[in-house]
Amino acid sequence: MVTVGIDEVGRGCWAGPLVAGAVILRRPIAGLKDSKQLTKKQREHLSQIIYDEALAVGLGWVNPSIIDAQGLTMAVRLAMQQALDQITQAYDQVIIDGAFNFLAENPKVQTLIKADATVPAVSAASIVAKVARDQYMTDLASKYPDYGFAQHVGYGTALHAERLKLYGVSDQHRRSFKPIRALS
Repeated sequence: MVTVGIDEVGRGCWAGPLVAGAVILRRPIAGLKDSKQLTKKQREHLSQIIYDEALAVGLGWVNPSIIDAQGLTMAVRLAMQQALDQITQAYDQVIIDGAFNFLAENPKVQTLIKADATVPAVSAASIVAKVARDQYMTDLASKYPDYGFAQHVGYGTALHAERLKLYGVSDQHRRSFKPIRALS
């Protein structure tokens, strides 16, 4: 059975895009697990292997202005659909990490809690999405050097809160999120 694994990263971030990954594996890849359980170096190494060996990889990107305009649920749905749309290989099923089916109109889609830790294709999707998003935020740090994006990659850390108080809200911040809205 050909499975597309889908997962997203950056849902709770204060800044930067939300990114979803979709992956079909050709064969098992050693070391796959939830991206949050891997070091940065392990994720980057596995991401390269996934791109080299997978049958298909797709990434969906939704920027902060779309997240603010459409809300988080619609943004996740949009990112996941974009990622799935890049999968041109035929597949039998799609497994999304979590309990909520963001792509419920697709009869091949099912959800599974903790799929990012138990379904290799979902683990792979988690890893490629995390590596791509983290790299994007690191690159963004050169354009917005005051915010520390390379360190916190948009998450709500003490450093991020401190920089927001010092420098205000940028166009990369999610203005609909309560901590950012309070500073806008």
